[in-house]
Amino acid sequence: MQEEDKKPDNVVFDVETQKYDAALKPYATDVGAPVITTPDTVTWKNVNIDKVNKQVKAKYEELKAEYDALMEKFEYNNLIYSAKFNFEPIVGEIYHLYRDKKQLPFLSIIAPDQCRFDYVESFRLNADKMWEVVKKEA
Repeated sequence: MQEEDKKPDNVVFDVETQKYDAALKPYATDVGAPVITTPDTVTWKNVNIDKVNKQVKAKYEELKAEYDALMEKFEYNNLIYSAKFNFEPIVGEIYHLYRDKKQLPFLSIIAPDQCRFDYVESFRLNADKMWEVVKKEA
């Protein structure tokens, strides 16, 4: 293109087609048109990344606490079902877990204040045949 054919900056002219195409543009081309600005997406992304990270962390901690509680229940149930006892436990009743002289677990109906066994914890058998820890009343 020669220097004398150069159009002013405010004229929208397509050099390849040799046509004025301002009306075909998807944006305003007049000098009086509003300024085209790009939105600041970096701030928006950073704020939302922070929010999402906090939500994911909260959900992770919730699931981890649930997992830890389930594993504790599993370990207690595993311990009790592997313990020695000579009776069939009744659902809803409270039983006490002790350790004998060889540190082997055994289950008893005798309360800790009525004996001198090595007391571990008290449990109740629920309807699902799972053992639940009985919280001591203060």
